[in-house]
Amino acid sequence: MRGAKALSLIAMLAAIVLGGTVFFRLVEGWSWLDSYFFTVVTLSTVGYGSLVPATAAGKIGTTLFIFLGLGVFVAAVQQFGSYAVKKREEHTEWLIGRLGHHPGNPEEDPEAANNPDRPPE
Repeated sequence: MRGAKALSLIAMLAAIVLGGTVFFRLVEGWSWLDSYFFTVVTLSTVGYGSLVPATAAGKIGTTLFIFLGLGVFVAAVQQFGSYAVKKREEHTEWLIGRLGHHPGNPEEDPEAANNPDRPPE
């Protein structure tokens, strides 16, 4: 399921970038490169200011694009961040399993809980 979710988020991001590029090309009359650049810069919230919509439709479209695009962008970042954390936790568990018994762990060594040299949790 995780793969399908990641793939759908990538597809949504691609659709938003493509849709924004086409929209700004048609409404503002910018080149394909400028339209793509403005779309990515706006979606990433960088906002260089080198391109600014001049038409009313472009301004309204930009506003809608920002809300829609940022929602999908945030969802994608959250999903990929969650995946990275999960993989890190799995690796940590694997390392702990490879190390075996660790003296000083109160769950594995009951005497460790009473050890005055043990750092507080």
